[in-house]
Amino acid sequence: MIVFDWTLLYWISGLLLTVIWLVPALQLALHFSEVADLTQPEWNPPQDSPLPSLIIVVPARNEEAEIEAALRSLLQLNYPRYQVVAVNDRSTDQTGAIMERLAAEPAAQSKLRVIHVRDLPSGWLGKVHAMWLGSQGNASQRNAVQQTSSDWLLFTDADCVFHPDTLRRAMHYAGKTSTDHLVLFPTAHMKTMGERMMISFPQVMSSFAMRPWKVRDPKARDHIGVGAFNLIRRSAYDAIGTYEALRLEVVDDLTLGETIKKAGLRQDVVFGRDLVSLRWAVGAAGVVANLEKNLFAFLKFRISLVLAVCAVTFFLCVCPFLGIFLAPGWAKAGFAAAIALIALVYTLSGRLMETSALLFLTCPIAAVVFEFAALQSAFLALRDGAITWRGTKYSLAELKKKI
Repeated sequence: MIVFDWTLLYWISGLLLTVIWLVPALQLALHFSEVADLTQPEWNPPQDSPLPSLIIVVPARNEEAEIEAALRSLLQLNYPRYQVVAVNDRSTDQTGAIMERLAAEPAAQSKLRVIHVRDLPSGWLGKVHAMWLGSQGNASQRNAVQQTSSDWLLFTDADCVFHPDTLRRAMHYAGKTSTDHLVLFPTAHMKTMGERMMISFPQVMSSFAMRPWKVRDPKARDHIGVGAFNLIRRSAYDAIGTYEALRLEVVDDLTLGETIKKAGLRQDVVFGRDLVSLRWAVGAAGVVANLEKNLFAFLKFRISLVLAVCAVTFFLCVCPFLGIFLAPGWAKAGFAAAIALIALVYTLSGRLMETSALLFLTCPIAAVVFEFAALQSAFLALRDGAITWRGTKYSLAELKKKI
C-alpha cells in the first residue's frame, strides 16, 4: 500500500509559492523607482515654455454626480492652448444639462464644447463611439466643434479631477522624452476598507504581468492604457486608425495601449500623486460591479481562462495563508516566506496610493471576492448572451468577432 507523503507536498507548495512571489517583489524593489514622478521639480516647465495645442475628450453617460467637478477642473488648467470636448452619450439624467450650463458660462465659452449623442450607431460601444466622436468633431451635432484638430489628444473619464498643472507637466515630459502615448496613473481616493482592499488587490496582481518601467522599451511586450489619462499625439492616433479601429473593445484603454505599442510608437507611463484623482467605486460592492463589466472581456470571453485565473489566484493568494495553519512543523516555513513576500509586494506597490502595508492581510479575502467577480462576469454574459453597461446591452456574439 502506497502512503502519500503530505508533508512533502506542503514543502513543495510552500517553496513554489515563495519562488513565484519573489519575482514581483524583486522587480518592484529594483525597478519601481525608474518610473518618473511628474510632481518632481524637473517636470515643471517655465510659464513661457511653448506647448502644443491640445483637445481633451470627456465621454460621459449618466454622470450627473461627478461631471461638474470634472469639467470645472479641466477649465481651470494652467495650459495655454487647449479645448475641452464633452460628449454626452445618451444620458438619461442631468449630465447633458450640466454640460450645457457650464458651456454657457462666459469663462468657458471659448474652452468647452458639448456634443450630444442621441442614438448609438450599430457596431459601436457607447464610450468608444463617444471618444471617437469627440476626437473627430461632427458638424451635424449641435454645439459640436467643426472638425476638431490639435497637436495632441487627451482622453479622460467624467469622474476625474485634474490639478491645474497636470497638463503642463505631462506635456513637458512627453516633449522631452519624444513620447507618442503617455499614461499617468490616477490617484484613487478610497474611503472604505472594502475599497482599499479591492482596489489594491488588482494592482498587486498586475505586478506579475505588467512592468511599468518596461513600457517605454520598444523591445518589451509591456504596454499600458488607463481610461483616466490617455495622452496621445494626434499623428499617432491617426496612424492606429483612431478609435474607429477599436469600436467594439470593452477594455478600450488597455487595447489602445496595446495597439500603440504594436504599431512601434513610443509609449510611457508616469506617476504623479493627486495630479489626476478619482473615486473609482463606492465600497467593495462597487468595485465588484466595475470588475464584472470588464473581466470576462479581458479574459477574451473564454470560460477556460476564467477558471484558470481563478485557480491560479487561489493558489497564489489563499494557499499561503491556509498553509501557515495546515502545514506541519517546519513545512510552514515556505508559506511564511511567501506571506512575507506578499506583504513586501503590497508595501512596494502601495506607495503609489499611499495605502497601509497591513492590507496584505486582506489578500486572501480580496482574492476570493475577485474570483467571485470573474465568475459572475462570465455567468451573466453567458446567461444573457451580452454584457450590459450603463443601461446598454452589447451582444456577446458581436463582441467576439473582434477577437
